[in-house]
Amino acid sequence: MLTPPAVKKMKGRKKIVMLTAYEYSTAAMLEKAGVDIILVGDSLGMVFAGYKDTLPVTVEDIIYHTKAVRRGAQNTMIIADMPFMSYQAGNASAVKNAGKILKETGCSAVKIEGGAEIKAKVRAVVNAGIPVMGHIGLQPQSTRKDGGYPVKGATAEEADALVKSALALEKAGVFAIVAEKVVFKTAAEITKAVKVPVIGIGSGPFCDGQVLVTQDILGCFTDFTPKFVKKYADTGNSALAAVRRFRADVSKGKFPGRKNYF
Repeated sequence: MLTPPAVKKMKGRKKIVMLTAYEYSTAAMLEKAGVDIILVGDSLGMVFAGYKDTLPVTVEDIIYHTKAVRRGAQNTMIIADMPFMSYQAGNASAVKNAGKILKETGCSAVKIEGGAEIKAKVRAVVNAGIPVMGHIGLQPQSTRKDGGYPVKGATAEEADALVKSALALEKAGVFAIVAEKVVFKTAAEITKAVKVPVIGIGSGPFCDGQVLVTQDILGCFTDFTPKFVKKYADTGNSALAAVRRFRADVSKGKFPGRKNYF
C-alpha cells in the first residue's frame, strides 16, 4: 500500500492515478485495476446521494462510505475528504474531525479544500499525526460563494495566488495537492513550483497525476459530461438497456427460465 512519503517520491517519476469510490464493489474493482489512490470524495453527495452540491455531506457520511471502501480495497491508499464545516470553524475542530475520520475508517489520509488561508488548520492536522492532501483551484465547497464552478488561474493575479497557496500548503506539511479546474499553464507553474505531487482534475497534462470521478469515466451519467472527462465506457446506456430487457422478460414471463430457479 502506498504511504504519503511514497506518494511524494512519485513526483517526476511516475504519473499518479487516482479515482473515486463510495462503496465496496467499486473500491474492489479499482484495486484490481491497479489504481494508485482511491478518493472517497464529498462528491458522493452529488454522485451517490443526489444532492445539488457537496455541502450537505457530513463527517458521518464520509466515515460510513470510507469504511465500505476500505473493506473493498484493503491494499490501496485511500484518501477521505474533509466535508464542509468539518474544519472551517478552527484548528481544534479540524484536528478532531480529521482524527475521527482517520481512526474510524482506516483511511491513509484526509483531503482538505483551501489555499493559503487554511495553512494553520492544515499544519495543526499534520502536527496531530494525520497526513493531509491539499486541494486548490476550484473548491466545490465554495461554489455558493463563487456562484458556480468557474475555471481558476486564468489571470496573472489568480495564477500568482494559486502558486502562493500551493507553496503555503507545502510548507504546512501536505504530501500532495489536488488542482481542480485550473488553466493548464497555471497548473504547470504550480506543479513546477512545489516539491510535492500535484494531481490535476481538468487542469491539463503537466500535473504529476490525474483524478476523476469513476462514474464519469464509466459513462454512468448520460445527461451531462464535463469538458475534462473522457468516457472509457458507456455504462449508463448499456445498463439502461439491460434493465429494459429484464423488465420485458419478466413482463412476458420469459424470466425466470428453468435454469434460473430451484
